[in-house]
Amino acid sequence: LVTLPAQLTERLAAMRLPLGTLGGLPHVATSAAGFLILAIVVAAGFFGSRDPVANPLPTLFWSTWWVCFTLLQALVGPLWPHLNPWTAILALIGRRGRGPAAKLPAGIGYLVALLQFAAFAWFELIDPAPSDPERLATAIVFYFGFNLLGATVFGERDWMGRAEPFTIFFGLVGRLSPFDRQAAPGGRTTVSLVWPGATLVARDALPLTGVLFVLMTLATASFDGVSRTFAWLGAMGVNPLEFPGRSAVMGSSTLGLAAACAALSGLFLASVFAGAALAGETRRWGPAAGRLVYSIVPIALAFQFSHYLTGVLVDGQNALIAISDPFGLGWNLFGTGRWHTTTSFLNTLSGVTAIFNTQTLAIALGHIVGIVMAHAIAIEIFHDPRKAAISQVPLAVLMVFYTGFGLWLLSTPRI
Repeated sequence: LVTLPAQLTERLAAMRLPLGTLGGLPHVATSAAGFLILAIVVAAGFFGSRDPVANPLPTLFWSTWWVCFTLLQALVGPLWPHLNPWTAILALIGRRGRGPAAKLPAGIGYLVALLQFAAFAWFELIDPAPSDPERLATAIVFYFGFNLLGATVFGERDWMGRAEPFTIFFGLVGRLSPFDRQAAPGGRTTVSLVWPGATLVARDALPLTGVLFVLMTLATASFDGVSRTFAWLGAMGVNPLEFPGRSAVMGSSTLGLAAACAALSGLFLASVFAGAALAGETRRWGPAAGRLVYSIVPIALAFQFSHYLTGVLVDGQNALIAISDPFGLGWNLFGTGRWHTTTSFLNTLSGVTAIFNTQTLAIALGHIVGIVMAHAIAIEIFHDPRKAAISQVPLAVLMVFYTGFGLWLLSTPRI
């Protein structure tokens, strides 16, 4: 793949098949719907069952929203701009579309988003009880309030574009979609079929903080897998067959998460620099890193899908049951309250094999799309197919290594 002809990658990146135009609802209306859903599930977190399985908030947040909603956007395009819950509230208080009270300093780049995502990752992977309904609801309220304040002071466009991590991440993931949407006259949207990732390839380079943000999305998913392996727990002096709980490994897990982010960032930046040096273009390695990091997005998405697939298959059933009785009052709103969760597919060789093969395919496809994207970006940067191919060797080696690492995570024993 590193030696793909320049004409082929350029043709793939430029491929566009118009499919037609679509109408749409105003963003304020769809955002209001998103806020209403959020308010209901957060209220369920505070006032519903204390059981994380019976309460709809944990499963809807961690599995349905963070995993399934992310994957859905990679298939159909950006949905979060329509559903994010802040737009409606900003319109309600008269701050939408108005000039910011203060300017978010350009020099900090994506630092606020980086720090917020680090806090989110720590809560998800290391906090002793991230699925406790009341604890999770409290965290969401504080997160929502902080970003509402930021958007109010610094303006919705700038804050959401550089400081709110999920708007940024979902925007990148949505650009992997084979469906490109462009604004058309009359409030309509033109939809075209494109090569997956083509609209991401065309984006401008990210600053260093943006590069580190994208790399963190992959590093956190990777560390979540590593931290559950027998090998990691054994190295931390913990018997995986007698795992005492997260509270016993918070310190080592925090250091491990930080080390994973630092290691991946160092390896990626070193690979890009080495590639630029091989091509005799070291002066371009900074902008190259800012664009080549987009090739990490499909890999991060593949890791997220493969890592959480089994959990989603179970939690998705729990969510369908829990939404019928969000407040633990004995309701059966959607007729799903009497359903039972099954895990029988995990007890058969055919079921486990199908899951493993799906996970393996996802990781392989994520890396293939990433390498094709990286090569297309390299050709645009260096304007020379030979230099582009040479520059991609170190990064391709890193991606091959990461493919093997991902497959090892799927096959190694873990809790």
